[in-house]
Amino acid sequence: MANRKRKLKLATFLSGFSGIAGWRHTDAYADGSVNFEAFKKVAQTAERGLFDFAFVADSAYITEDSIPYFLSRFEPATILSAVSVVTRNLGLVGTFTTSFSEPFTTARQLASLDKLSGGRAGWNAVTSALEGLGRNHSHERIHPHELRYEIANEYLDIALGLWDSWEDDAFIRDKQSGVYADLSKMHRLNHKGKFFQVEGPLNMERSPQGRPVVFQAGGSEPGRDLAARLADAIYSRHSDIPRATEFSEDIRRRAVAYGRAPTDILIFPTITPIVGRTREEANAKYEERIQYVNIDLAIQYMSRFFSFYDFTQHALDEPLPDLGDIGKDSFKSTAELYLRWAKEENLTLRQLALRVATPRGDYIGTPVEVADKIQAIYETGIIDGFIIGDGLEDFVDDVVPILQERGIYRTEYESSTLRGNLELDYPVNRYAKSRGEA
Repeated sequence: MANRKRKLKLATFLSGFSGIAGWRHTDAYADGSVNFEAFKKVAQTAERGLFDFAFVADSAYITEDSIPYFLSRFEPATILSAVSVVTRNLGLVGTFTTSFSEPFTTARQLASLDKLSGGRAGWNAVTSALEGLGRNHSHERIHPHELRYEIANEYLDIALGLWDSWEDDAFIRDKQSGVYADLSKMHRLNHKGKFFQVEGPLNMERSPQGRPVVFQAGGSEPGRDLAARLADAIYSRHSDIPRATEFSEDIRRRAVAYGRAPTDILIFPTITPIVGRTREEANAKYEERIQYVNIDLAIQYMSRFFSFYDFTQHALDEPLPDLGDIGKDSFKSTAELYLRWAKEENLTLRQLALRVATPRGDYIGTPVEVADKIQAIYETGIIDGFIIGDGLEDFVDDVVPILQERGIYRTEYESSTLRGNLELDYPVNRYAKSRGEA
């Protein structure tokens, strides 16, 4: 067993219903993607399970082929602000693109959420991967993959700089003396780069966690490099030990090359646990979950990761042909992963689409069986926690108590901030640090 300093970390997707056809389930809110009560229920269930954070995925481009959940939904800053009022400890992580927005605006939105929530905000920093997103933002198309990450690196540097606009003790607010803020502790960024010019300062003070926690989801070479350089945590698609080990070692090696400690960046694979009193009951829950997903909907969902490539031109029940680099400027690492599955296992279009749309995974069985699998990979030290993709209530009620009994998961929140609960170091303000060193 690896010597683990941190307890296991857990998170979930903050959404109104689960799965690509979840709105059809008998116990689901049909309008869950725009129903605050649905989000509130998920958030409070996660907090009851002492989860570190809930995460909002996002997309700002839809077509007639988009799955129902994307057609009408809250944008992240709005729904996370609302959820902050009905939770106390749960971290609130939102997806904001670096491709078609201004870094000052994003930094300000996230700093506001961070202050509003008492230090619980996080940013899933993504590059826009859908071709039509460019057309919604005065561009003909999205930027090429490498350029997107070049922009993202500068964008994150700016946001991190803006979050240091004010030192921690700058706001005095002394009514007797009339001094509201020590303006010598306000700092302009004065950034002039290849893509952006931002003077600053940001008109928002630091929160109890210093600044929002930065997450990154890219699995491509430039995505991994960006995460290793600047992110506090990275999402992973690998929850089996061999591939998770390869991913973890690569990310932490890159982090060290940037002068960081291997443990400075947390790794979160996504799993979809299906829990039953028996293995048969868990299998039955999976069958119930997929009954509303037909093959057309599955193909429709999968096409999103390839900029809505028309998969219907291929035979359903023959091995998927070599599609070349159709995903190179879209969700690059995800598209590559799916095409690798198809090639290595000789999957038909039907088989691949159903696997993508209705992941079953290895985390299915009784509460003890699911807990055993989680503990086994956690104790290797190659991951720090999991994003729970579905089955949240069953997981909280039946699996969490076992993880607590085994001593690998918290029995109460350690902190009121996201950074504190993730056991990440407090980010010292760069200007205060320079003055202290001088």
